[in-house]
Formats: sequence, C-alpha cells, structure tokens
Amino acid sequence: MRASRLLSALMLLQTRGRMTARELADELEVSIRTIYRDMDSLAGSGVPIYADRGPDGGYSLLEGWRTRLTGMSAEEADSLALAGMPAAAAELGLGRVLATAQLKVQAALPDELAERSRRIAERFHLDAPGWFREADHVPTLTGIADAVWNQRVVRVRYVRWGAEEVERELEPLGVVLKGGVWYLVAQPSGGGPARTYRITRVLALETLDARFDRPEGFDLFRYWNEASAALTATLYQAEAAVRLSPCAMELAPAVLRPHTARALAERSWPVDDDGWTCAVIPMESIAATRSELLGLGAEIEVVSPPPLREQMAEAAKGLAALYGS
Repeated sequence: MRASRLLSALMLLQTRGRMTARELADELEVSIRTIYRDMDSLAGSGVPIYADRGPDGGYSLLEGWRTRLTGMSAEEADSLALAGMPAAAAELGLGRVLATAQLKVQAALPDELAERSRRIAERFHLDAPGWFREADHVPTLTGIADAVWNQRVVRVRYVRWGAEEVERELEPLGVVLKGGVWYLVAQPSGGGPARTYRITRVLALETLDARFDRPEGFDLFRYWNEASAALTATLYQAEAAVRLSPCAMELAPAVLRPHTARALAERSWPVDDDGWTCAVIPMESIAATRSELLGLGAEIEVVSPPPLREQMAEAAKGLAALYGS
C-alpha cells in the first residue's frame, strides 16, 4: 500500500509539476504528516525531490528527471475503459484504481503527448446523468460488477413492476449505465434469454460460489441496442396529432421525452395560419402522454385521439378550479 502511494506521489509530481503538501495529501487521501514522511522516503531513496518553503512553495522534481516505474497492474489496465467516466468508475469501486492508472499512462507519455492529454482533460468532460435528475443510488452495484467480472452466479431479491418482490438466481453478463441509471443484463441461472434489470430495484444481493460460462458470441453492445429498440417499439404503438406554438417548439427538447422530441425534430412539419406547427408524435399511453404534454401548458393543443384530448381538457379544468379561475 505504501509503495503504491509513493509511486503515485512521484507520478503526480512528474505529471503536474510543483505541488504543495496539502495538494498531495488531498489527492492521495492521506494526512499532511504522511506526505512529509513519504517525501523524506523518496528523497532518501535517491529521487531528486526539492522542497521550497513559503506561500508559493511546494515539492518538485529536478527539471528533466523522469521515472519509468510506470508498469500497470491488470486491475488498473481494466479500469481505463472508464477513463471518461470517473464518477461511474467510483460507483463500480474502481475510482482510486482508475486515478492511479491514468497517472501511470500520463507519466509514460512523451512530454508533448502528455501535454496534449492534460489539455484534453481540461477541455472535455462526460457527465452521464441527464439534466435535473440525480444518478441512481446503487449500493449493490459493486457486488454486481464483481460478479459480472468473475462470472459468478448471484441470487437477488428484486422488485418487479407493480411492486411485486421476486427472488431470482442470475448469471450476470454485463452492466450498462444509461442516462445516470444503472442496469444489469443477466440470464437465468442454467441458461435462457438475457433480460434487463434496473439495479436500484435489487433489494438484496448474494454472490454464490457457482460459476458460469458466458454465452458464446454474446455482445453486450449489440444486445443493448436491440433491446432498447424493441422496448421503444413496444412502448410507442400509437400516435397523437398536436398543434404546437412557436414557444412550444423551442421548449420541446427540454420538456418532452427524448423519443418525442426527436420525432418532432426529424422532419419538417406544416405551420398553420396562426403560426402553430401541426405535427404527429408517438404515444406511449393516454395517461403517460397527457402527463408529458401538460409540461407545455397552453402552448400545445391535442387534436386527436379524442380520449387524450378529453383528458387534457379535464386536467385544464382541474387546474383552473385549483387556481380559482
């Protein structure tokens, strides 16, 4: 543990230049006293570390000196697949491992490439959760990810739609992060078609001793794309004709569901004499579509189907009565 920390401190100084004891302590999650001892140990082992006192002081390496002790462990190499998603790596229990792996990669790069790497990190950031929503809290995620990696069967207690609790033995094949929501892709123990489970609905997790063989040719990327397309086709089997004001057209990408907003944006719709856009949108259900369209208030009018128009009218009457109009 200490040897790994010393190497991390050395690579931090090599990749970032001068750093204070406080900055090193915060980065490595140790006390300042520990940093003092670590710097003394590195200097005693022959590493040319210099300490400057004062408000602008800190630790730095002799200019031009570089270490090549950048060998990467298998776990660190695995974690690099999540290099653009540090929060996701942390949820999977790989946060510190990923940070160490990134440091080793930077330390091993030639100066000009290391500078490009730093500039990219300063300018591009991936934030997986959608706007105005928190990412899932998933206490079972680390255990599930471990079972996926080690091909271990798990027993889960899971809440299905309708609040029914069930117990299942599953062979976990992969984990997917979609819009801040974590999903498990798994097949029943003993084989069977893969299914998708939202990990926040896993109430209890037990990793069993039994191991399983992954289905030959299983492709998580292809499975997810096909499952997503099938779900969309199942959910949106009807359509609604609507009129949208210019304001509603501007608000649609932020207010409507992505599938609805995309349907509006993918083609050119006619505009009537009032300047309103006449469009046809996919409809999941009367209740779901009503709730979605109410977000646009009086800036949208439902033309058909009649049941949806009636529910919109009833909602409008209820709002008017509530606010005394």
